[in-house]
Amino acid sequence: MPENYPINQEILANPDMTKKEFLRFSEFIQNEFGIKMPESKSCMLKARLQKRLRVLGLRTFTEYYNYVFSPEGRASELIHMIDAVTTNKTDFFREPSHFSFLLTDVLPELVRLKAHHPRRIINVWSAGCSSGEEPYTIAMVLKTYGEDKYDFDFNIIASDISTRVLEKAILGIYELERVEPIPQEYKKKYLLRNKDPNKPLVRIIPSLREKVEFRRLNLMDNDFGFSQKMDIIFCRNVIIYFDRPTQEVLLNKFYNNLNKGGYVFLGHSETLSGLAVPLVQVAPTVYRKND
Repeated sequence: MPENYPINQEILANPDMTKKEFLRFSEFIQNEFGIKMPESKSCMLKARLQKRLRVLGLRTFTEYYNYVFSPEGRASELIHMIDAVTTNKTDFFREPSHFSFLLTDVLPELVRLKAHHPRRIINVWSAGCSSGEEPYTIAMVLKTYGEDKYDFDFNIIASDISTRVLEKAILGIYELERVEPIPQEYKKKYLLRNKDPNKPLVRIIPSLREKVEFRRLNLMDNDFGFSQKMDIIFCRNVIIYFDRPTQEVLLNKFYNNLNKGGYVFLGHSETLSGLAVPLVQVAPTVYRKND
């Protein structure tokens, strides 16, 4: 913890953020994590970081900035700052047309491409997985698809920059209303309901949870640390927070981490239009490596 100051509750309740302080934070956040921080987001950034100042008993954003980049702060606070500034929104079966296309087109084609491999293992990456709804949805779809295929298997890596949401994702426990979009047949197969009526919670079954490996990963890293290339990458509603040059660099890294014939799924408002990325569109917001 930083040095304790005499606490003025009024100051701590609403410390002001100067333009210079905002620019220091925004430049660091964009350079390190790719997230755009235009001046229009200064109020949002101020409100989110105020909570960290109150936790630490700091009076100004300059004190907080200096603490974050001290050796102690880098070790213990930087991760909390990242959690505070990242936006995490997701749902089970979000953009359901993607999962229909996955079942009807993508999986049959990938199985055909892997027909001569000893095992038809499909490698999937859910990038920006938030609290886990997306990778667990993918796991449900792939598990169901492979039920009548003896030599079909898959691995899913799910990553996010936020440790807070990854902790929730690893648990695989969700409020009952969160799982409403899941089809009934999948609910019966893959969810366990809490027997306590006062706690309307469900949990992903162990055999499905073990198919998803969660990792903390920064998409700005040059090397993602994968031991194998991917067949499918889901990165939906993530690159909208990046500027166009950053998007282009990231999508080319996706391309380099894909097997031939692999697919990239983006969010409904995201596009490769105008970017120098050698992926070919095969469906709305779905792209393929067609070397």
